[in-house]
Amino acid sequence: MSENLNKARNFLSSVFGYDAFRGEQEAIIDNVCHGRDTLVIMPTGGGKSLCYQVPALVLAGTAVVVSPLIALMQDQVDALINVGIKATFINSTLSGSERSQRRQKLRAGDYDIVYFSPERLAMEETLTLLDQCKINLIAVDEAHCVSQWGHDFRSDYLRLNLLKDRYPKVPLIALTATADKRMQAEIKEQLHIAHADTYVSGFDRPNIQYRIKLKDNPKQQLKRFLEQEGGSSAGIVYCLSRKKTEAIAEFLQSIGKTALPYHAGLPQSLRETHQRRFLREDSVIIVATIAFGMGIDKPDVRFVVHLDMPKSIEAYYQETGRAGRDGDSSIALLFYGLEDAVKLRQMGADSSGNETFKRLESERLNSMLALCEAATCRREKLLAYFDDHLEQPCGNCDTCLEPPETWDASTYSQMALSCIYRTGQRFGASYIIDVLTGSHNERIVRFGHNELSVHGIGKALSSADWRSILRQLIAMQYVDIDSEGYGSLQLTEACRGVLRGEEALFMRKDVRDKKSAGSVNRSKSQVPDLNADELPLFNALRALRKRLAEEQNVPSFVVFSDASLKDMVLKRPSSSEQFLEVHGVGRSKLERFGGPFLEVIQSEMYE
Repeated sequence: MSENLNKARNFLSSVFGYDAFRGEQEAIIDNVCHGRDTLVIMPTGGGKSLCYQVPALVLAGTAVVVSPLIALMQDQVDALINVGIKATFINSTLSGSERSQRRQKLRAGDYDIVYFSPERLAMEETLTLLDQCKINLIAVDEAHCVSQWGHDFRSDYLRLNLLKDRYPKVPLIALTATADKRMQAEIKEQLHIAHADTYVSGFDRPNIQYRIKLKDNPKQQLKRFLEQEGGSSAGIVYCLSRKKTEAIAEFLQSIGKTALPYHAGLPQSLRETHQRRFLREDSVIIVATIAFGMGIDKPDVRFVVHLDMPKSIEAYYQETGRAGRDGDSSIALLFYGLEDAVKLRQMGADSSGNETFKRLESERLNSMLALCEAATCRREKLLAYFDDHLEQPCGNCDTCLEPPETWDASTYSQMALSCIYRTGQRFGASYIIDVLTGSHNERIVRFGHNELSVHGIGKALSSADWRSILRQLIAMQYVDIDSEGYGSLQLTEACRGVLRGEEALFMRKDVRDKKSAGSVNRSKSQVPDLNADELPLFNALRALRKRLAEEQNVPSFVVFSDASLKDMVLKRPSSSEQFLEVHGVGRSKLERFGGPFLEVIQSEMYE
């Protein structure tokens, strides 16, 4: 074993309190320590940060980390300082004298890790500063932001290619949770690390239970979910529009929840306040657009709810990945409907991207629709999108736990396709359904569509049934949505076989929302559950953690994660050496917090 790997393992234990590296962490760290450029695709909660934090300690000099959000740098640095790492950030929140002081210490080599935003790092004055320092590695976090085709594109990331040009001998490590093969190639190209070694650690998050449900009065669906399963947990609710974000936050407040809105239209100071409250307080629910979440390191988010369908599987995976970073059981719940597909298709058409961009966006939306309509294991389809595969169904998604019924919808699909064709492919779903169910409303009579052979042909089914059929025909790409007009439905070439009766079409039966959405499959948790006798000690440790966090003005998880507290309950350490064996306890945390926690453990044991 190399000397660097020996050092890495020692730091892992003594600083971070972990017994062994997970997955490919060790190989990645060894690669970086050998001076090689590296691209890391690792699921959220999989330990990406260690892949640059450990080499930063092993190698002589200071690691430069590019982080996308200034508002989170303080918490990132606090977490490192708490484990004994000399870390800092340099950004616009500092006064001139503070920046000057930190620059001086950086030149003197007093820091292990320093954080910059991409905007500041690209400044000539910052680069001149780095020229005077011994830089041991450069880490680009959230590297998918470099992709112009990605959902979190940041133009400032495009300027980061100057880092490799300016410091060709310094290893650069790019890290992200979301990147298919095309995006991996683009990240390498944009960052000028064409020959970087790539490590893909798999995309599976087995502790997250994926559920996708038909949208049916989403406010009440959300309320039922929170009442039955949300408890006092922290969570995130994603909405498509700013207006809806604020409306849902107000609704949740009216039913007694601590809910805070977050979107790009709010003042920066208010966004930062809401973000900080979410990170530092218990039981806070953030209701947000996709403007929220990137770089969030809160480990105990127990649920992520989408009240509108994301526009791509990449976005869905990234956003649901903010749940359960601590490995404990969590829920990703999505409510969707036909109107989501129409709205997103129109938004895609209105974008300023070129035709290639719009085509790729449409393909991504089709993949997202297919995931929503899947009658088989959600996780299998989700992972297959990223060229990752399960050997068998996961057993921890809604379609595995409650397999949906399917039915032969061939004849009714022919009716729907014929109606779309005979009405001129100029009308939306509601109009098509009115024709099929025999409505004589003013528009239908005015256009003479009450005289068509398809008028009233579908009276045997309800409007809800027809919406389900149309939605699934769109997901199967037999029908498209005219995004340039008013959401009119149009036939695709693929539907010919169905119209001719040459292709049988089976669809899933819609299930209306039940009182219970199911229960979390606890066997999928990577963190052991506690029994009733163990809960009093766990709660006492949580209370101590909260008090210490408030005293230090840091989030609770910076002191210890829930996983660490559970391990304390199970191991009941009675000495400093035993306390070091607890998950996530290194020498620094032992010195800072060991005494108070050991005292609580001892007092609870003998009560």
